[in-house]
Amino acid sequence: MKIPTLPLRERFTAFGATLLLFLILVVVSLPALEGAGRELDYLANLRRFAGRFFPPDFSVAPQILKALAETVQIAVMATAFAVVLALPLAVAGAQTVAPRWLNLATRMVLNAIRTLPSLIWALLAVAVVGANSLAGVIALTFYSLGYLGKFFSDAFESVDTEIADGLRQIGADRWQAFQYGLLPQVKPLILSHALWMLEYNIRSAAIIGYVGAGGIGLLLHTFQEFGQWEKFSTVLIFILALVTALDFFGEWLRGKLTRNG
Repeated sequence: MKIPTLPLRERFTAFGATLLLFLILVVVSLPALEGAGRELDYLANLRRFAGRFFPPDFSVAPQILKALAETVQIAVMATAFAVVLALPLAVAGAQTVAPRWLNLATRMVLNAIRTLPSLIWALLAVAVVGANSLAGVIALTFYSLGYLGKFFSDAFESVDTEIADGLRQIGADRWQAFQYGLLPQVKPLILSHALWMLEYNIRSAAIIGYVGAGGIGLLLHTFQEFGQWEKFSTVLIFILALVTALDFFGEWLRGKLTRNG
């Protein structure tokens, strides 16, 4: 049996067009790989710099654990605030739930929030409330809000609305249709996105400390400023251990959420 051949126009799908566009962008972006314009022994430079990190100095472990605890606290509070604020924004930004004019306005707000990276939000927060952990919570709350708002609204748009529409037809009001028709379907996605954001915020909280927003980043900045790379590497080891533990826990929890709905 001969397999029919589709015309080129039909075979050139949206995926193919996207792939071609990406390849063109890769070619156009090749100048970004240009170096300093002078000959350098990159391997020797890397070997010399990496040598400063070993052996790690674990004498600062108590100091690191205290800073890590503050980092986790910052990430947890920021994620909690962001989830609470993102849910109503997500509903307003979902085309299947809210009117079009509200979708556009909400998505513009979320786009504006996502425009600023976490480090810029941290600089703004430090300028307002000073160099402390509160600045870190404020910065990561705004940063997380931009992403969770989009993730949650996409989740609302991806679920089947037939149940909610059916509830409306038998007399349920808008809130009841949302509560019993849409929310149960998106709940696993919301929890999964919130968990991912918590993991990400712990990593981000380690960076925003560079500008005074609390957490482990302050230690990293201090050790880097004084060239104490053996202590710097110890901080990185602790961060790696925490992130790895969170990754395994997140994988386990997401599996539970997927199986149990």
